[in-house]
Amino acid sequence: MIDISVITVAPIALIIAKNANISKTAILLAMIGGGKAGNVMSPNPNTIALSDAFATPLTSVMLAGVIPAFVALFSTYFLAKRLTKKGVGVTLEDTDEEKRSELELPSFMTALSGPLVAVILLSLRPIFGIEIDPMVALPLGGITGSIIMGRFKGIIGQATFGLSKMSNVAVLLIGTGLIAGVITNSTLGDVLINFISNLGLPVYLLAPLAGILMSGATASTTSGAIVAGQVFNTTLLESGVSGIAGAAMIHAGATVIDHMPHGSFFHATGGSVQMNFKDRLKLIPYETLVGLTITIVSVVIFGIIG
Repeated sequence: MIDISVITVAPIALIIAKNANISKTAILLAMIGGGKAGNVMSPNPNTIALSDAFATPLTSVMLAGVIPAFVALFSTYFLAKRLTKKGVGVTLEDTDEEKRSELELPSFMTALSGPLVAVILLSLRPIFGIEIDPMVALPLGGITGSIIMGRFKGIIGQATFGLSKMSNVAVLLIGTGLIAGVITNSTLGDVLINFISNLGLPVYLLAPLAGILMSGATASTTSGAIVAGQVFNTTLLESGVSGIAGAAMIHAGATVIDHMPHGSFFHATGGSVQMNFKDRLKLIPYETLVGLTITIVSVVIFGIIG
């Protein structure tokens, strides 16, 4: 989940940005670009759903995103570098350095224990077929981390703080799910298929276009990939597009405009670095370029060459 990754890394990234004299805009783009790259090659709900929709092994869908992801990392670096002195600067309040200096902070390894436990528990499904619900895995990771760091007495405050950060995201996800349901049961899929057919474009372009439009409509990589996979999988397979190609290009397309303001990702990532709405909007073109990089590389590999 890209937004959760950014929220987790943001406090460290802000300190790095302040010490290195890098703008808040550049550091947020770097986190988002890295998140998008990791998202297309990891065992997440997107790859799992597309694997099921196209009857393709999960590992194959993950590996299909590796080359596009690394190319996207390079594009993220160059785009973020252009923004190092532009946009919003990082202030002392953003990093909470005064508060941190008064606290006895845990070591890096103990601080890493919570997220590591959660990742291991969530990885049991794709690796060993043992399914542990995220509603169980994530709290267990948090509790374990709190115990290892010796902060268990303050766990109520920690949970309250975490929930306050994610409550707005949870509400937005309900709206995103509603939009995804409406699209799935609408004729939008038929409209897009007819559009590709009437223009005489290659059928394989339906995959990235579906991913782009569905993620844009839902403002979510996950919802966009799931909806596009469910609606267009049969058409793509019957048209001669292989399962791995269809899954890879839909997934790549779902990263292009998944960051629109009507979704949780936009607000969660902006809030993670205390960036206001107007400044957060200015980052959208750069995020889109990172997603387009992933999509173009994927189309070249699985559409043109494949």
